[in-house]
Amino acid sequence: MSDIRNLEPGDLWNYFYEICQLPHPSRKEAKIIEYVRNFGERNGLETIVDSVGNVIIKKAATPGFEARKGVVLQTHLDMVPQKNSDKKHDFAKDPIEVMIDGEWVTANGTTLGSDNGIGVSAAMAVLASKDIEHGPLEALFTIDEETGMTGAFGLKPGLIDADILINMDSEDEGELYVGCAGGIDVTATKSYSPEDVPAGMKSYRLDAKGLKGGHSGIDIPLGRANANMIIFRFLLEAETRLGVRLAESAGGDLRNAIPREANAVVAVAANRAEEFEMLVEEYEGIYKNEFDVTEPGLIFGCEPCDTPGSLVPEKEQYGFTRSVFACPNGAKDE
Repeated sequence: MSDIRNLEPGDLWNYFYEICQLPHPSRKEAKIIEYVRNFGERNGLETIVDSVGNVIIKKAATPGFEARKGVVLQTHLDMVPQKNSDKKHDFAKDPIEVMIDGEWVTANGTTLGSDNGIGVSAAMAVLASKDIEHGPLEALFTIDEETGMTGAFGLKPGLIDADILINMDSEDEGELYVGCAGGIDVTATKSYSPEDVPAGMKSYRLDAKGLKGGHSGIDIPLGRANANMIIFRFLLEAETRLGVRLAESAGGDLRNAIPREANAVVAVAANRAEEFEMLVEEYEGIYKNEFDVTEPGLIFGCEPCDTPGSLVPEKEQYGFTRSVFACPNGAKDE
C-alpha cells in the first residue's frame, strides 16, 4: 500500500493528501487558504477569511448539545519548506511527494508538512463529519505560524466565540504543554578584505549531509547532528593541526530547522593534502560513531575542487570559526 488515501481514517488522510498537492510554505498560503475556504462553503458552514488571511469555520452544535461550551480547533496552514540539496523541488508550485515507509508517512527528499497539515486535516474531518456529536464548534486556521505568527497576532477580537481552544500543533498524544520554548534571531556581519590563495595550495570542498534535520523546537532534544557544527568542529581541528584556510562556507536554509546539510571550501598546503584527507576520514569515523543511533545516514567527506578566488584572512578566520562553533546548539539546561 503506497497511497496514503488508502489509510484509515479515510477522510483525514484524503484531506492530508489534497493539502500535500498545494504549495503552502510560510507567506505563500494563498492556494491553501482558498482550498479551506471552499471546503467550508461546500459543506454549508459559516466561513470567514479575515483581513490577514486566517480562515475561521463555524459549525452549529449537534441537536441537544447547544448548551455545551464551544470549542475551537486551532491549526496553522503554512509549512516549513526544506529539501535535500540534490532534490529538485519548487515549494512554490510542486506537490509534496508523499510516501509510506513502514509505519510512517514521510516525503521524498523534502519536509512533509505534517506540521501542521495533519492538524488541518483532522479539523476538516471533524467539521465534515455527520456522526460526531458536539457542542458549538469552530476551527481556526492561521497563517504564517512558522516564520512570524502574523496570523495569530493579526486575529481581531470578536471573530471567535468559543470558551475552549485546542491547539492541534502538537506531537505527543496524552501530553499537555504549558508554556513553550522561545527564540532569538541574531544577524551578525563582518567586513574583511579577501586574500589571494598562496601558491602551492590544494583546494577541497567539504560536505556534511545525509542528516535528518528537524524542527528547531520539538526535535532539539533528540540528539540529531547539526551540519554546521559538523563542518566547523572539523575546521577548528584542521586549522590548528594543518593550517587549513577557509574560502567559503554555507549551511542550513531556515531559521527554525536544524541544518541537515552544510559545506565549506578550504585550501591546504599541497604537501599536507594527504594528511588532510586522512583527517577527514578520521572525523567521519568520529561522527558516525557519535551519531550512530540518531543519524545513521550521516555523510562527511571531501572532494578536490577548483582553486577558490580568495581566502578569508587568517585573523578573521580564527574569529569566524570559533564564533560559529561557540553558538548554542541543542537542548540546554537552565
